[in-house]
Amino acid sequence: MANTANNAFYGTGRRKTSSARVYLRTGSGKVVINGRTLEEFFGRETGRMIVQQPFGAVQLDGKFDVEAHV
Repeated sequence: MANTANNAFYGTGRRKTSSARVYLRTGSGKVVINGRTLEEFFGRETGRMIVQQPFGAVQLDGKFDVEAHV
């Protein structure tokens, strides 16, 4: 993950023919995936929990905003 200006981190993940670009910025915990909110993108609560679990594991819930393009 690369550190960009204004305390934002950027990372790219690839698997087979898919790729994801993720920006992580200090903020309030807002998650946006392909321009849609977490609730719009993941209809089920289990999908939303899986996305937020890593932040809970390191006790950083609500401290970072995530913007992902997949």
